[in-house]
Amino acid sequence: MCHHCVIENVKSNMLNPPRFFPGGIAAGAAVAAAAAAPAPALAQAVPAKAEDLTHELWETFPTYFGGQQLFIEQKFNYKEHTFNLNEWRISEHTGTHIDAPLHFSADGKSVAELTVEDLVAPLVVIDIRAKAAENADSQLTPDDIKAWTSANGDLPDGAIVAMLSGWGEHVATDKFRNVGDDGKTMHFPGFHVEAVKQLLETSTKAIAVDTLSLDFGQSPDFIVHNTWLPAGRYGIEGVANLDKVPAKGATIVVGAPKIRGGTGGPARIFALV
Repeated sequence: MCHHCVIENVKSNMLNPPRFFPGGIAAGAAVAAAAAAPAPALAQAVPAKAEDLTHELWETFPTYFGGQQLFIEQKFNYKEHTFNLNEWRISEHTGTHIDAPLHFSADGKSVAELTVEDLVAPLVVIDIRAKAAENADSQLTPDDIKAWTSANGDLPDGAIVAMLSGWGEHVATDKFRNVGDDGKTMHFPGFHVEAVKQLLETSTKAIAVDTLSLDFGQSPDFIVHNTWLPAGRYGIEGVANLDKVPAKGATIVVGAPKIRGGTGGPARIFALV
């Protein structure tokens, strides 16, 4: 019976009480059923706002390897053809983007094979800005996870755990890559492999960073990539605006591209707060 019907039935019984006990018992049961019925969807809490966690992508957006990874060629224009259409050539791992398990495994899930359930999750934001400001080579460690849980409680089931290092502020400058004096080694924060191993023991779906890589800049072996992605979890790199969402309580929605065989791809990501 629908929620409205239950309420109407209860009202009718209250206005026209039955003469016998069995009817009275039935009316009481109806009242109990009405009280136990779930609230209508419209009465449930809705997010107060949505926060964009995606950087705008342009042709010279900074990249891990340093070269241009997005090329745009206009094929049709409004003046001549009455519509605009561009053709893109792009590396999968450009801008705010996904690292699918296939990126660092022989046969892991492609970006198209990530389930919708894996793309919507509680968002955990672990703030390491203070130590990242002092040391560009800082990493998110088990101690940082412990500090978060001490302040906020256990990690939510099926969460996406994001590192907030403050590096997103540098996205339009050379400091985003932060190449050292040797002209080769980059210096920016990332996850420590021991933190990743700890998260693998939980139901965490993905890890996310506001830098160019899940590994810190001077990593010689991509140990975080090689530990996390082959385990069937995925990553998100180049996340924006993590400072605008709370440490806990938000829901992240990951708009991963559904490209067959893709090892990743640019994504539109937002948080419901």
